[in-house]
Amino acid sequence: MALLLAVFSALLLGRSWNTCDVGVNNAANAGFLLWLFLPGLGTVLLLAWAVVGALLGNRPLLHALALAVTLLGVAWSAVSIFWAGTATPQCPGGVPPWWPSFLPAPGL
Repeated sequence: MALLLAVFSALLLGRSWNTCDVGVNNAANAGFLLWLFLPGLGTVLLLAWAVVGALLGNRPLLHALALAVTLLGVAWSAVSIFWAGTATPQCPGGVPPWWPSFLPAPGL
């Protein structure tokens, strides 16, 4: 679960950078996302998974809800750190045109 969420976060961040033309080039951005962001976020999410699991023990419903909220919150925070600064001519507000207006954009 943690690795899957890390992959989706990296894809979201990479696509927003690509749309807004952020960074040096796609190869440099992909290198950062593949070799630093993805393993780092995967590790943090796995640790969050283990901590929440250890704290809540054997309460399945509470356990599942707390895991979902914690993992989504950590992933959203990680994406937000690197989403900031994407205000470019292609994305004047820092939000790509394909981003749904009803969802708050990371980094804002």
